[in-house]
Amino acid sequence: MKKIIQIYKKDQKHIVGHIRGMVSSLPKDFLKESRSIFKKHRYIDMIYSVDSEYKQNSPSIHRHKVTNDSLGSDKSQYFSNINLKHNDVFISSPYIHQTSGKPSISVVYRVGDIYYVMDINMMYLLEELRLIEYNSFHEKVIKSVYIFGSSVLGLVAFTLIGYGAYILISVLLSLSVNDFLHDVFNSIVAVTIGLAMFDLSRQIMEHEVLFKSFHKEEDREFKMLGKFLISIIIALSIETLMVVFKIVLDDYRNMISAFYLLLGTTIMFVGLAYFKQSIKTTHEAEIEEE
Repeated sequence: MKKIIQIYKKDQKHIVGHIRGMVSSLPKDFLKESRSIFKKHRYIDMIYSVDSEYKQNSPSIHRHKVTNDSLGSDKSQYFSNINLKHNDVFISSPYIHQTSGKPSISVVYRVGDIYYVMDINMMYLLEELRLIEYNSFHEKVIKSVYIFGSSVLGLVAFTLIGYGAYILISVLLSLSVNDFLHDVFNSIVAVTIGLAMFDLSRQIMEHEVLFKSFHKEEDREFKMLGKFLISIIIALSIETLMVVFKIVLDDYRNMISAFYLLLGTTIMFVGLAYFKQSIKTTHEAEIEEE
């Protein structure tokens, strides 16, 4: 969604001019002619009016419904920095709409002592202006894939955690000392990887499905990948420790193999640290450029 803001800032003059022209061409009675307005301009999501005391004096007219929940509500906090004269138009900064959850802007048009407010869906507006190509079906398909994928990851995570618990309980109930450390370490590795996959599944579900944010963090994907890699490296470190213990207890001649395993795990740690530092440096450089 950050791309939407970038497009808006880049073509703001053109977009504002289009909105002002659209407002000036609308019927005089916005509320009574709302059906025709919605039909002609599909990017308008909602229309209502506010009186001179900044109280909403009309129902909220949506594209497919009319609600009275906000009738009589105080809107003064939204008008504190607005000083409009007759026939003036004010266009807000982009924000996430509390009802639709879509990137939106609000347009305020003053006629006498009445302020008409229109909430505009930026995706449809930019599409109509040929600034983007937005496909709602494509968005639904992507969201469905994310839901399915994160659900499968969650199922695998629960399976691994359950398997780790099963191994540990089996070891405790058998009271056998044969391969005790091996079984305990296997349990720890299974649970660690399971938790890593669960965390990845949770973040995909939260950020891409449930609470998709308008102000998307630039390095969010890298943070998700970093957390996942940390969990995997921890699991590998535990596995390496288990191998070292087995070699120490069984046969010192294989110690060189343990050394190479430790070296590989260390290189992964160094690589992860370099990866995170590179992302941080790049992000700081982009902030300075802005």
